[in-house]
Amino acid sequence: MAKVLKPDDTSLWPVDKLILGYFAIMVAMLIVWWGRIPEAAPLLAWHIAGSALVIFQIKRPNPTTWFFRNWYPLIYVAACYKEMANILPLARGTDFDAQLANLDQRIWGLQPAVWLARIQSPALTEIEQWIYTLFVPAVLLIPFILWLQKRYPEFQYYAFLISFGYLTSYLGYVLLPARGPRLFLKDLEGLPLHGLWLFHGMQTTLDKLESFAYDAFPSGHTELTILAAWYSRKLSNVWFGAYFAYTSAIIFATVYLRYHYTVDVFAGAILAVVLIAAAPVLYRNFKRGA
Repeated sequence: MAKVLKPDDTSLWPVDKLILGYFAIMVAMLIVWWGRIPEAAPLLAWHIAGSALVIFQIKRPNPTTWFFRNWYPLIYVAACYKEMANILPLARGTDFDAQLANLDQRIWGLQPAVWLARIQSPALTEIEQWIYTLFVPAVLLIPFILWLQKRYPEFQYYAFLISFGYLTSYLGYVLLPARGPRLFLKDLEGLPLHGLWLFHGMQTTLDKLESFAYDAFPSGHTELTILAAWYSRKLSNVWFGAYFAYTSAIIFATVYLRYHYTVDVFAGAILAVVLIAAAPVLYRNFKRGA
């Protein structure tokens, strides 16, 4: 894992195999559910064109290849979010909010997202919404620092790990689509959430970006911040301490702000641990087969 992947290398990097494999699965799913997905044709075109661009950059090195091959996975997995959270769950024609809410009820004897209303305050809500909203910048800060420090092998592994994390969480959105307690348990809310200044603006913006997506299970915020916190050890102990605190806060925020059931959080944490253990082995195997 310490050896840098070179810009003139025309073989598939581990992250290339991961992304292209995911795209192949998506093409198959689009074909199977073609009649049930309104945007099937443009989605199919995007996956074919996106794959072709990756293969072109790999096989025809040019002045843009080095930057593209390092950064495209983070752009591609972000672009894939909409289809996995908004479009493909509709093809299944069902959701699992009731089952997930029932699991929370059986574990705790109550609904944690509703119970936490008794400790809410405008100040706490404002702070937690900021923490939740800064999720993507927090995950991407680590590769930016590694890139600026020219620590390319570590950057490339982190890009693989985070891409792996995002894509596995997306599969959960298709297998168990759910919107979360903020919508499913809305009638049980005794006290709506209110912040101080920017809470409603941030929440509305996230709603527009996510379009009330079926992205509750597993909690990607939990999974990806745990992965980022684990990898922040590579930067320094100070960075690890900051990410550990941030991860603890965002896990609380996912339930306090009613975006997730606690079973979503547990699933995200378990998935992060599995990826931390499995990703190095998979990465090495993918490199050997290049």
